[in-house]
Amino acid sequence: MKAIQFSRYGDPDVLELGEASEPHPAAGQIRVRVKATSVNAIDWKIRSGLGGGPAPVEPVILGFDAAGYVDEVGAGVSGVAVGDEVFGLAEHGHAEYAVLKAWTAKPPSVDWAVAAAAGVATTTAVRALDLLAVGTGTTVFVDGGAGGVGSAAVQIAVARGAGVIASGGARNDGYLREIGAVPVRYGEGVADRVRAAAGADTVDAVFDVAGKTPIEELLSLVDQPGQVLTIANFAAGGSGARVSGGSEGDSFAALAEVARLLADGRLVIQVQTFPFDRGAEAHRLSQGGHVRGKLVLLP
Repeated sequence: MKAIQFSRYGDPDVLELGEASEPHPAAGQIRVRVKATSVNAIDWKIRSGLGGGPAPVEPVILGFDAAGYVDEVGAGVSGVAVGDEVFGLAEHGHAEYAVLKAWTAKPPSVDWAVAAAAGVATTTAVRALDLLAVGTGTTVFVDGGAGGVGSAAVQIAVARGAGVIASGGARNDGYLREIGAVPVRYGEGVADRVRAAAGADTVDAVFDVAGKTPIEELLSLVDQPGQVLTIANFAAGGSGARVSGGSEGDSFAALAEVARLLADGRLVIQVQTFPFDRGAEAHRLSQGGHVRGKLVLLP
């Protein structure tokens, strides 16, 4: 099968489109013929060597979410059959075939690229909102609201009945309003701008997606440190904020919630697509930051 892979750490140019062995599902997993797969920040961080560890011994295939047709079902799996259209969390998704470890049915009205963009970003958002108990009558500040995870968190929080304030650059003000948030400018003094938008000294929860605002400033927005959760500032735990690395929560339930929101039009994911042979370009854009929505690769 064709796959985007690399054999040494480095910039996006280390990625190559080449042949790789087909994977097969273990117990509790399924395999899909990939129609689309997306790029997440973790992909370029691994490729660039930020995760540490020794150099790759054999070519590495990235990709943590995918959408496609089921073509193999592992032992112990029920409720899904060969030929079904699904999306979810993948292992080595940047290939023509990928194994999924969590999935849900793709609604017929949802485009393949949008479905592929949903997995990691939306389950991360659901996990954070659940941990912060964001729901009807609460107000949450999403620090970094225009990217893949941030925009998903904004829309899911709005769908749950919460009020949302979200930070972004000037060019994203209209977009943030469109998806239901009150926009504020990121950068120095953002906490004061959040207070002004909220009409109060504190909010109920803070979800830090970007990891660029000093944690002390975010903590000033809440009554208790545990009301701040970050997925990007891993030193914040020392200040009492919550740090989430990605393993908490029920991924199957999160994906099912996301599928319903996508089908109902209450969650819209902006995507930019690239063929597999332009995978390096997608990585370069992702690594540069300031991407609105998600970057999607098409075999």
